[in-house]
Amino acid sequence: MDPRALVLLAGMPFFHLTDLSQARLESVSFFLVLFLLVTLGVKALWNRLGRDVPRLPRLGFGAALALVSLWALGFQLVLSMIAGGRELMTPGAWEKTGTTYTLTRAGPPPEGELAREARRQRLEELREALWVHAARNGQSFPASDLSPELPEARWRVVGASGLHFIYVGGQKADGPRAPLAYEPGLFGPTRWVLFTDGDLRQVPIEDIHAALLRGPP
Repeated sequence: MDPRALVLLAGMPFFHLTDLSQARLESVSFFLVLFLLVTLGVKALWNRLGRDVPRLPRLGFGAALALVSLWALGFQLVLSMIAGGRELMTPGAWEKTGTTYTLTRAGPPPEGELAREARRQRLEELREALWVHAARNGQSFPASDLSPELPEARWRVVGASGLHFIYVGGQKADGPRAPLAYEPGLFGPTRWVLFTDGDLRQVPIEDIHAALLRGPP
């Protein structure tokens, strides 16, 4: 056999970290180096202060390391309490972005079939209350959504505590067709609208504003 035909493989095995593991190792190494530098700084400052205050004991590296560790644990405890209190006061308002937290951006509620029907149902309940009021008051609707004739809960939109329907007061049930109440800006460019003739439909906000500017026909 021709010895030149033999292929010999030799060498040491080589292991390498993934990019994520390498980044984490670098972060941990940086943190440890910084922690040791802070410990040396605290030790130097403490011993420098001891020259002017003889009652202060001299601080070794081990004692300085323990002191910095206690400070770090104390800061971590305080930050955890702040984060927990923030979440309790505003549940669901914060979302994690990388290593920090940011405010959740408010947007329109999910427009599924159930959500759409729930929004319509809430406006239907307001319509019933308004027409009962009009029947008892010469076909006149309440002057505003702050009037005590209707319970405050009747004016609230679905899924948003405290928000009211936008109400156009001073109208009558037997008057010309015009927007009477519609959803606020939380629900996007297309809103459920209640008209003075009792009709309920979804209308683009531009058409609502145009109808309000145009006035009764």
